[in-house]
Amino acid sequence: MVAHFDAPDPDYPLPPFNEIPDDDADKPKEEYKLTATLNGFPAIIFGTATFSRIYNEADHISGVTPLRAARLALRYGLNVFDTSPFYGDSEIILGNALRALRDEFPRDSYTLVTKVGRYPAGFDYTPEAIDSSIARSLRRLHTNYLDVVYLHDVEFVADEKLPRREGNHVAALGQEKEQYGLNENQEGETYTDKDHKILSAVKKLFELRDDRGVIKRVGISGFPLPTLLRLAILIQKRLGKPVDLVMSYCHLTLQNSTLEQFKSAFGPRAGVKQVITASPIAMALLRPSPLQVHPAPLEIREAAKRAVQLSEEWDASGNGLPDLALQYTFARAREIGVPVAVGLSTLEEVHTSVKAWHEVDAEGLATKEEWVTRVQSVQDLFRDVQRLDYSWATP
Repeated sequence: MVAHFDAPDPDYPLPPFNEIPDDDADKPKEEYKLTATLNGFPAIIFGTATFSRIYNEADHISGVTPLRAARLALRYGLNVFDTSPFYGDSEIILGNALRALRDEFPRDSYTLVTKVGRYPAGFDYTPEAIDSSIARSLRRLHTNYLDVVYLHDVEFVADEKLPRREGNHVAALGQEKEQYGLNENQEGETYTDKDHKILSAVKKLFELRDDRGVIKRVGISGFPLPTLLRLAILIQKRLGKPVDLVMSYCHLTLQNSTLEQFKSAFGPRAGVKQVITASPIAMALLRPSPLQVHPAPLEIREAAKRAVQLSEEWDASGNGLPDLALQYTFARAREIGVPVAVGLSTLEEVHTSVKAWHEVDAEGLATKEEWVTRVQSVQDLFRDVQRLDYSWATP
C-alpha cells in the first residue's frame, strides 16, 4: 500500500471552545442564506483542500480559522464539505472543527464528502486499501458514516482513451465519439487492465454502500470529461448499477465551460444522478497571483494575465477577475442545475461566495449588460489565442 493507514495522525489541538472568537464577522447576513438545493446539495459546496499546506501555511491550518470558516458556512446553509486524504491533513482539521461544533451543528445537519484511491504518496485502488482508507477517514472525521465517497482522479489509473490529451473535447459527443470510446456499440468495452482496476474499486465502494451502509453515495472524480463519461457508462454496463455522482473541475469557468455540453450525457447514458463542478477560479488561474506551477499552456496563462489587467478597469483591488469568475460559474451552474465546489479558507471568502450566489440567483446579475460585457471581454482574450473551451492535459 502507498499509504500507511494505521500511522498516528498529526495533532491539531483547538483551544477551549469559549475562547474561540464568535464576532460580527462570524455571523451570516440573513439575506444571503442559501435555501435552494439540488438533489440535497446546496448551490455551493465547501472545498477543504484549503485546510492543508497545499494552499495555506501551517499556522493558518493549525489555528481556529478553519473552524470559524466552517461554522460560518453552516450558519449560511452551506452544509456540504468536500475533503480527501490526498489533501494533506484536511480530513483531520475538518473533523476536529466539526466535532467542536457538534452542539450547534450535529452530524445530521451536514454532508461529508471524501475520496479514496489517491494519496500524497501515490495511487492505490485495491479493495484492501479502500477498506483501510474508509476506516481512517471515519476516524479522522469523527463519524460512523460518509455521505459521499469518490474514487479520486480516475484518469490516472484508467485507460484515458483520448485521441489527444489537450484541446476542446466536445467532439467526443459527436463526430469523434468512436476515438473517445463513446460510440453506443463501445459501451461496456474495456481497453486495458487499467479499466478493470476502476471496476474493482467501484465494486468495493458499492459493497460499502449497499452491504455495510458506511457510505451513502458513490461517485468518481477527475479532470477529463470524456474519460469520466466513458467510465461512468462502463461502470453501469459492467457492474449493473450506476455511480451516484460525477465531479469534474475547471470545466465550468470563464476559460472553459464545456461541462455544459457534457452534463446532459451523464444521466441518459450512464444513469448518473448528479454532476458536480469544482474550481470556478480554474486552480487559481483566474487570480492575480496564480499557482507558480499551473498545468495550463503558456497561451492560456498569458491570456489570464491580460484578463487580470483588464479587470483592473472595473476593480482596482485585484478582486475583479476572481469575483467575475465566481459569478460566471454560479450563473452557468444555476442554469444547468450543478452544485459548485469552491475552495474556502477564511470568513471573508465564505461571505464573498454566498454574496456572489445571491447576486446571481436573487438579483439577476447575469442579465445585466455591464456584467455580460465584462464576461465577453475576458472570454475574448482566450478566444483570441484559440484557447477558449480548451482543456489542458491532465495535471
